[in-house]
Amino acid sequence: IAIIGAGASGLMFASNLDKNKFKNICLIDSNSKIGQKIKVSGGAKCNITNEFVSDKNYLGDRTFAKEILKNFSKDDLLEFLNKNQVFPKINPKIVKGTYFCNSSQDVIDMFALKTSHIKKYLDTKVLDVDFNNFFTIKTSNGIIESKKVVVASGGLSYSSLGASSIAFDIAKKFDHTINKLNPALVGFTVQKEQFWFKELSGLSIFVNILTDSKDGKKSIEGNLLFAHKGFSGPAVLTSSLYWEKGKIQIDFLPKDKIEKFLNGNRNISTALPLPKRFIQEFLSSVDLEDKSCSKLTQQDLEKLKLLKNYELSPAGNFGYTKAEVTKGGIDTNEINHNSFESLKQKNLYFIGECLDLTGELGGFNFQIVFSQAFICANHLNKN
Repeated sequence: IAIIGAGASGLMFASNLDKNKFKNICLIDSNSKIGQKIKVSGGAKCNITNEFVSDKNYLGDRTFAKEILKNFSKDDLLEFLNKNQVFPKINPKIVKGTYFCNSSQDVIDMFALKTSHIKKYLDTKVLDVDFNNFFTIKTSNGIIESKKVVVASGGLSYSSLGASSIAFDIAKKFDHTINKLNPALVGFTVQKEQFWFKELSGLSIFVNILTDSKDGKKSIEGNLLFAHKGFSGPAVLTSSLYWEKGKIQIDFLPKDKIEKFLNGNRNISTALPLPKRFIQEFLSSVDLEDKSCSKLTQQDLEKLKLLKNYELSPAGNFGYTKAEVTKGGIDTNEINHNSFESLKQKNLYFIGECLDLTGELGGFNFQIVFSQAFICANHLNKN
């Protein structure tokens, strides 16, 4: 078996293969060390799963996601980690229910130990894969031949960590459909009307964001972070998973009604429970003076109510270099849901981020790719 990619899904797959059954396994990766994307995840603490994980946290075939999580759940993953001396704990600071490890390095060390018997071709780029009775993998360091190939090389995000289009190139070569690829879990750039956002760079506010998704409106609560290019932060990153084009709506006061703060003689920027810097920039953007609440006209009130339903159309996003994941990918209708084997080519398997199944921020992506990898390895062990 040749495994292309030594990231989360590739390492989990390799770790769970029966080494008595499979004597010749190799792991190919373009990085000089295994698990480089794991290393930087969750601020180097690896946000590995979520207490509240369900199929509703994914963009793609929800039924497929449900099957995967049923066959290898959050509890199964935690049990696997604990058995291997990795003990994640819940830290809801960024996203509710997120499990973080003590260090990402603990996860990488665990996988290093569990794959120590596997031949590794590091600093090795896969250039092409052909099939003629067996697979011929052309790499930057020569040719590798294999009876089975598992593609676990991820998506297009984090090119600085070796991300490339190779999974999609291989899939296309074997006649797979690639659904539209886009950066996801990424910040938004703004149109001219929201250039005032840039003046607030570094400021964070708790908000509710409403965006269109394939299943209707999606509501996401969490922090919004103003940035030099536009806006980011946990709620925005998850919103980017569902946003295609058009407007999003932001509620800057999701826990309150605005009217209850507008009594008395205090100025607007003092009366509202939002950072003064933010209120002043907002008032300037809607051409409203920071005046006493007692002097507000009906027209003024209508402008202030925009804080509860601020509509904007993002200009775009920060791109793959800033995106945590790639959405879209290999159509899962062309993948065997029980084994992850290609329905187009026998003995060719696809797992991980290259599939068209992407999770929200908060440990959901690690969970789904670890689950896929375990199921795939378990299937091969039994067959």
